[in-house]
Amino acid sequence: MKAKKNNAMPSRTLSKKSLMRSRSKARTSSLSPSQIRAFQKKIYNYYDIQGRELPWRKRVTPYRVVVSEIMLQQTQVDRVIEKYKEFLTAFPDFKTLAKAPLPKLLKIWSGMGYNRRALSLKKLAKALVSEHKGKLPSDPEVLVTLPGIGKYTAGAVSAFAFNKPVVFMDTNIRRVYIHEFLHDRRNIHDDELIPLVQQTLDTKNPRKWYNALMDYGSMLKKEQVNPNQRSAHYTRQSPFENSNRQVRGRIVKVLVKGSPLTAARIVKETGMDAERVRRNLEQLAQEGFIVKKQDRYLIE
Repeated sequence: MKAKKNNAMPSRTLSKKSLMRSRSKARTSSLSPSQIRAFQKKIYNYYDIQGRELPWRKRVTPYRVVVSEIMLQQTQVDRVIEKYKEFLTAFPDFKTLAKAPLPKLLKIWSGMGYNRRALSLKKLAKALVSEHKGKLPSDPEVLVTLPGIGKYTAGAVSAFAFNKPVVFMDTNIRRVYIHEFLHDRRNIHDDELIPLVQQTLDTKNPRKWYNALMDYGSMLKKEQVNPNQRSAHYTRQSPFENSNRQVRGRIVKVLVKGSPLTAARIVKETGMDAERVRRNLEQLAQEGFIVKKQDRYLIE
């Protein structure tokens, strides 16, 4: 009987926790009209005074938006601004990008990190030219089927490029809702935040609303302890120094100069550990970033 009682305890405890979470979720997912108005006013007041002037917000086109969104994945805004203008000058539309020589594309992308995104952009452009007459769809369910576009990017592109009242989540949006509505909570799941995003969405001008949320969230990160640390989805980005990302970045930077090089020469040029360079060379070749011809590597 004692063993049976002990076995039953965890089940009752878990059920209680589950019930508490459901009740908490119910509380946080229902806002009054006055709460919604006050929240929207607060966000817009900040945006009207402190809103950032970003190049992809000035002349909005689907192409400019999707390029900015993919560039902004895991890269700071200031760094993206530098590369964004150069990228658009070299590749002003989907048709040009689809035909872009890979060495030129990676040379311009160099310094942004996560070079796989550059390949994804080129694949996206090729898919749009061949399957969608060079036009970006506005429906998030269609967008998410395209190369390089995940659930968040599909929602962001739909809102920013087409001003559609879609609901989506990113790190800045998450930060805002945790800070404003869940002050004393930890281990917060996005499924608790999504109803709040949906209720407070400015359906008349979702583009402006999400821009305002992004800027308010960016400010929160700089001015206080990051509220996202209380999210169940929070992870710290691994250090760049001496990482595989750094090794891969240096390899690409060496090869975009144009000359085919041996592994030994690439090791010397990058100044990185020989074994790690060789391992990453093979991986980059498998992924299609670089080509191995006999004993030399190149981008073509």
